[in-house]
Amino acid sequence: MEEAEAKRDDVAEQRERLTEALRVYGAHYTELGRRFAAWLGLHSTDAIAVLQITAAEERGTPLSPARLSERISLSTGATTALLNRLEAAGHITRAREHADRRIVTLRGGGHIQERAEEFFDPVAHRLDAAMSNYPPELLDQFEAFMADLNTTLDTHLREQDSEVPRSLNTPDGRTH
Repeated sequence: MEEAEAKRDDVAEQRERLTEALRVYGAHYTELGRRFAAWLGLHSTDAIAVLQITAAEERGTPLSPARLSERISLSTGATTALLNRLEAAGHITRAREHADRRIVTLRGGGHIQERAEEFFDPVAHRLDAAMSNYPPELLDQFEAFMADLNTTLDTHLREQDSEVPRSLNTPDGRTH
């Protein structure tokens, strides 16, 4: 029985180490985004929006303003103000290229992809070199692991979105 408990404790400790490593990676990723924003002379929210727009465009699934608003957790009004700033600076364009002319498509400005590549290519090469140390079968497992974690977090966030925020509850549980 002690052996089974020790093994369970070892697995729990391993999960804690993995969770902490993911937190550290997330913090590094956030810091990289902050530095990209400073490098471009943008507010971090504006830079995150630019990255979301250009990444979606690269995947062949350009964003609409509504979808961007969801991705960066801004209200539609705040997203409109952000897009106005980015468009005025030439960082993005808004186009009505869909058959339904009411649909707006967001695209990166001509220079922004070059700037993003200039900034992110060195770290992308380092990350690729680090991942090249692992066999494809293990990378497949990492992909599945990350997909499971992302699905779990997406579900949790959606559930939180549907709940009344705790800050709106009184100590007796009533909503203001």
